[in-house]
Amino acid sequence: MTVLSPASLGRRGEEVLERFGDHPALLFEGRWHSSAELAGRARRAARGFTELGIRPGERVVVVMANCPEVGLAYSALWRAGAVPTPALFLLTEQELRHVVEDSGAVAVVTTPEFLPKVQAAAPGLPVVVVGGEGGVPWEQLEAGDELPLVDRAGDDLAALLYTGGTTGRSKGVALTHAGLDAAGFAASEASYRPGRSSILLPLPLAHAYGLLVTVAGLHTREPGTSYLMRWFDPAGWVGLVEEHRIQTSALVPSMLQMLLGQPLEEHDLACLERVSCGAAPLAADVIAEFERRVPSCEIREGYGCTESSALISTQPSDDRRTGSVGKPVPGVTVRIELPDGSDAAPGQDGEICVGGSTLMQGYWNSPDATAFALRDGWLHTGDVGHIDADGWLYVVDRIKDLIIRGGFNIYPRDVEDVLLAHPEVAAAAVVGKPDPKLGEEVVGFVQLVPGATVTPEQLVVFSSEQLGAHKYPREVRVVDAIPLTSVMKTDRKALRAELASEGA
Repeated sequence: MTVLSPASLGRRGEEVLERFGDHPALLFEGRWHSSAELAGRARRAARGFTELGIRPGERVVVVMANCPEVGLAYSALWRAGAVPTPALFLLTEQELRHVVEDSGAVAVVTTPEFLPKVQAAAPGLPVVVVGGEGGVPWEQLEAGDELPLVDRAGDDLAALLYTGGTTGRSKGVALTHAGLDAAGFAASEASYRPGRSSILLPLPLAHAYGLLVTVAGLHTREPGTSYLMRWFDPAGWVGLVEEHRIQTSALVPSMLQMLLGQPLEEHDLACLERVSCGAAPLAADVIAEFERRVPSCEIREGYGCTESSALISTQPSDDRRTGSVGKPVPGVTVRIELPDGSDAAPGQDGEICVGGSTLMQGYWNSPDATAFALRDGWLHTGDVGHIDADGWLYVVDRIKDLIIRGGFNIYPRDVEDVLLAHPEVAAAAVVGKPDPKLGEEVVGFVQLVPGATVTPEQLVVFSSEQLGAHKYPREVRVVDAIPLTSVMKTDRKALRAELASEGA
């Protein structure tokens, strides 16, 4: 794979239209949008942003559910040299205020449905609100002439994304034009297949994974068509794939698990060739079951984090190993570090450390956190994994999710994979519960398939037959649904808090 010279993301957007001209580019809720229409709207919106006083390098928070205006806002801000600061619309008012205040944003872009939340989050803050009654209407933003491109350097800030705050207040991750550009190019090349392609996007565009898919679209070799969902709905996803003969989609593991609850065999999904999956570990049984029920489709895993512009490794287009998240993409180096700072041997678990062109500049306004994460030129991800003798990377779990029972290290994913192997378990999550004798005890939470009759006690026995005596859960709890974070990852933090409250 050739490594492309970096360019500003605004310039990349120009190049796409120059390469392919006008074509049907985006379908959203039944309406087609052409590439020329979207480009013209972004150029006019860029002018509108500058007329509001927004200058290059200034941050603008974007709070919307998926819709064409999300991508338009990103494109327009990049064209104007400003910095999109995506924020999930699921954030509370307090969380949103933290993003607006900490980023020093000069404006917030939203839609009428979220305007009350934005107004409640931003009193006293010097921000212009775009979208919704009482703010600057989006139509006004596009009312003027097109703005010539304001180019930016590769090391200029391109996006400021706030982490989920699982270890405290969320931190802004400062990503550059060069870093995002490199990640987008690598993602596009890894997924390339000759011929016009179509992709279904249910991911929140405000998440790092969704942003990566957006930037990857700036590097496509051939014109493609995107189908955007406002938010993920399993039945709606299946219907769109079948109706529009969609070839690819990008999902997270929880979405795949939800899709397994759909009557997939009753739909003609033979058009579906590939699903890219990332953002969290994916159980091998889920891969096997989905591919069994949709034989035309391959699941391709990748790995990244917000601090690496959402990409570290992908499975090559012509090869894969189930359970692996692939090999590092060009321009990225991965090493496995042991607790003493030395390099792990092939197959030996340690912390995944990353170097290369996609790394963040640092955490916004957080020099201590930046210094801790970026040590000796390496991003310390907080993830545990190993690299085999052939260079394939395997992610085991998060360091902070490690359970230490009687002095033995237990990774929740190992236990979760066993629980998911039971035919009546639809989803599973495992956490540690404080224990006065052992330090921690292993507790499993499971969501069962409709009509299931298995008991918690039977699941304990099932697990004990496949796991060592030190590892299997002594307690399994059945819940209506496994809690998920706002980006649909398993929320182990919420489960640990639930167990802690019981012991209080």
